Amino acid sequence: MRWVSALSERPSLEAAVKEVVEITQDALRASPDLGLVFISSAFSSEYSRLMPLLQEHLKLPMLIGCGAGGVIGMNSDYQAEEIEGEPALSLTLAHLPDVAIHPFHLSADDLPDLDSSPDQWVELIGVKPEDQPQFILLVDPYFGQINDFLLGLDYAYPGSVKVGGVASTGAMGGATGVFSGSKRYSEEIVGLALSGNIVIETIVAQGCRPIGHPYRVTQAERNIVLEVETPSADSEPETKFSVSVRLSPLEALQDLVQELSEEDRQLAQHSLFVGVVRDEFKQKLEPGDFLIRNLIGVDPKAGAIAIGDRVRPGQRIQFHLRDSRTSAEDLELLIERYQRQASSFPQGVTNAGALMFSCLGRGEGLYGEPNFDSRLFRRYFNIPLSGFFCNGEIGPVRDTTFLHGYTSVFGICRQKNY
Repeated sequence: MRWVSALSERPSLEAAVKEVVEITQDALRASPDLGLVFISSAFSSEYSRLMPLLQEHLKLPMLIGCGAGGVIGMNSDYQAEEIEGEPALSLTLAHLPDVAIHPFHLSADDLPDLDSSPDQWVELIGVKPEDQPQFILLVDPYFGQINDFLLGLDYAYPGSVKVGGVASTGAMGGATGVFSGSKRYSEEIVGLALSGNIVIETIVAQGCRPIGHPYRVTQAERNIVLEVETPSADSEPETKFSVSVRLSPLEALQDLVQELSEEDRQLAQHSLFVGVVRDEFKQKLEPGDFLIRNLIGVDPKAGAIAIGDRVRPGQRIQFHLRDSRTSAEDLELLIERYQRQASSFPQGVTNAGALMFSCLGRGEGLYGEPNFDSRLFRRYFNIPLSGFFCNGEIGPVRDTTFLHGYTSVFGICRQKNY
């Protein structure tokens, strides 16, 4: 297995295509089995020309990609670079012996309903669950049922990793596009199911830190939290919630804000989120144990809060804050944890590659400097990296796949055995 990536900032699409093809073909030194292309929305008026141009210069059995407000790839100095709002083209090629590559593209009308059996989802995708496929998903922003699709895919392939992102545009808008083979698709998902001698491992950096303590939801309707309970101050750790106080979530939030530093109070005015605990039984909670969701609004009369996901009684929630320092620390902590746990990923390995799906709300606008997330990743793993800035990022929390916001999702693609 070999992966290579190249990035071009040439303003001419023909010149950019020629440059990335020449660099990647020279570096791969093997026949490519798969290509991934990410193109800046600065080229949106030329999206229809992209795939024919690539096919003209590059004989490749499988190629997918999308347009984006920013693209990520390896520059001529073999440094990861994030190009935001400017013309750029990123191409990744992979030589994948002993890997079966199954492409698909779907519209919302193709999806089974959520009461269907897993067999109908398997028939739709066209790959057997026992093949243990790993999924790369690129979604047009006008595809209307992404959450239903992810639910169905998890239902049919519960042990499979799914990573990807929603195509985006720049600040000036423009056309969107997802690509597969020689075609551009609108309002669809294009994807790959990879099976055989390959695994995709993930780092999902949601960029938040918890404040206060967890609350258990006692009353909720859909995405509205109506009542929570909090452990009493004199409760013992092993019996907390057995002696508890029930209150509205708004009261809980108001009490919490009073305990914050002035800096965090200011941050809470515009960067407050809710983390939903994914493991009902885990007591000591860490980054990665929460699914971070937007705090959509509050109802002062009822004391309720609305969050960007369904919640049910019995689940635990905790308020979170996000800023550049927290995002940086969260990503580094998760990278270090992955490095410790990935004992089968030796230092200096070259037969692997990584994909980065980062929110448009991160990048230079968050950190005040370019290339932050990508170069932090590369500080730990000297492997090719490519990707794009998304309108939503796809990755797992625990064993469930979600559509995220303000997140950087990394998919590390490697052989099962070295």
